[in-house]
Amino acid sequence: MGFVMDGLESEAYDRKYSDRQLLTRIGSYFRPFRRRIALVGCVLAAASLSEFAAQVVVAKSLDTAAKRPEVWVFGLIAAAVVAFGAAEWLFNYLRYFLSGKIVGDTIFRLRSDAFARAVEHDLSFYDEFSSGKVVSRVTTDSEDFANVVGLVVDFFSQLILVSVFLVYLFHLSPLLTLILLAMAPLAVAIALSFRRIARFVTLNAKRVTAEVNSQIQESVAGIGVAKGFRREKALWKSFKDNNRLAYRFGLRRGIVLQLIFPAIALASGLGNGIVAYSGGLLARSGTLTMGEWFLFMQAVGFFWWPLLNIASFWSQLQDGLSAAERVFSLIDREPKVRQTDSYSPARIEGEVEFAHLGFSYSSKESVFEDFSLRIAAGEKLAIVGRTGAGKSSIVKLLMRFYEFQTGELLVDGRDIRGYSLDSLRGAVGLVSQDPFLFPGTVADNIRYANPGASDAEVEAAARSLGRGDWVDDLPAGLATVTGHRGSSLSMGQRQLVVLARVLLKDPRIFVLDEATSSVDPFTEAQIQEGLESVMSSRTAIVIAHRLSTVRFADRIVVIEKGRIVEEGAHQVLLSRGGEYATLYDTYFRHQSIEYIEASRR
Repeated sequence: MGFVMDGLESEAYDRKYSDRQLLTRIGSYFRPFRRRIALVGCVLAAASLSEFAAQVVVAKSLDTAAKRPEVWVFGLIAAAVVAFGAAEWLFNYLRYFLSGKIVGDTIFRLRSDAFARAVEHDLSFYDEFSSGKVVSRVTTDSEDFANVVGLVVDFFSQLILVSVFLVYLFHLSPLLTLILLAMAPLAVAIALSFRRIARFVTLNAKRVTAEVNSQIQESVAGIGVAKGFRREKALWKSFKDNNRLAYRFGLRRGIVLQLIFPAIALASGLGNGIVAYSGGLLARSGTLTMGEWFLFMQAVGFFWWPLLNIASFWSQLQDGLSAAERVFSLIDREPKVRQTDSYSPARIEGEVEFAHLGFSYSSKESVFEDFSLRIAAGEKLAIVGRTGAGKSSIVKLLMRFYEFQTGELLVDGRDIRGYSLDSLRGAVGLVSQDPFLFPGTVADNIRYANPGASDAEVEAAARSLGRGDWVDDLPAGLATVTGHRGSSLSMGQRQLVVLARVLLKDPRIFVLDEATSSVDPFTEAQIQEGLESVMSSRTAIVIAHRLSTVRFADRIVVIEKGRIVEEGAHQVLLSRGGEYATLYDTYFRHQSIEYIEASRR
């Protein structure tokens, strides 16, 4: 039993839903298609009835042949069998066509909801949970969920069939029908006994599939690092272990689900044997004709199959319910970043104020406690500090990537939580330290900020940096293909593309989060030429590691362990000999012209 019941750890946001809760929720996705589902059920019932009607014709022919063995009678019987067979094929075609449409529409709706919530989640969600596992829920689990559609359609159509066959069988022989019904509860009890274990093994099979998907995604994303350190064998071993685990849980799932029908078949076989024996005695006594006995036995087969499907419905349904549970857990996980209003001003001036703000990424570590900072509209502010001081956290909070816990963050005097995210983020242009490019051309990546921009506007934004020389250095100019995450461009060229993207956006608040720390001096000079003019009419917040991006600032703020320890102009702070002077000597002095000239002597 341990082979089956060994479990995998769930994600922290996973929830437990009862079958009733899940079925109610699933019903909300089926509701728009209830007429089509009813039509599919009717078509399926018609297909089965067509096949059963053919058996009725064959059964009646046994009695007819004994009385009138003419050739034309057999011809009519054959024609009737062919006609019912053609009708069955047509009804089955309509069933698969309609049910396929329902499945496609259902997957579309559920996957859209899941992806919308995945996009809505703040960055803290992806700090905590693997993106590969989220992808597995949006893709694999949402598709498995759609199997519920087929099960539900079959379930209701089988109910129709069982009802019809019970009436017909009772008409043929009430005694045999009662014997048959006496065996039905045994099959139902066997099927329901599999329900709990089927839910458990299917849920764990999906969890381990998510583990494999996550590991593959992370391995491919970091393949360059792995090759650089010759860790391909370690990647393979990790994948092999996860793949072996997936095999084990897949095997458990297969064994459990495939045992359901053999177990129920034992009960149905026992019932068929009793009915066959009893029917034979009735036929021998003349109570039933041979044709009626044959027809009854054929009808028993048609009765048992839908009854088996109904009995095993709850066990088979667990696969779809497990998938639904994982997808609904993702959808129901509320984002931590929540807006209280949707204010969308015609123009944001760019004044920013942190008022007694408290923030931590987790309960174990506090980044800001009672942090206050005011940035006037149009001011150029440089923020410096050692690694881990909290510089980038200021930017992340302004962008609403994370939720602060106490205090206020105001933009133009209004609580940042009262703005619509579209309006707020539309007014802020962020250039991060790690430039991210999408597959496509350089022009496509610049236009990402403003899809409606013309080619001339895209080129103007690109050439506003470094007089546009970097564009001419690209193999195909703005039509150069960037490759995976910008792999065909140098780090400096990627940063210039990202800067041009932000310039095309024309934001009121311009934020550079150590944007020039990873570029060469020549590229830095190209960037600075464009930035000084761009920032002249905007609020600018610069997280700086370069002297060139510090000196032009109106004010410099020095942060240490989430607190402002100094602020002022460059020369004033140097003259104080405090923390900024120490940072200057450590990080900036060797970049100064005076230092370079002195080192040449």
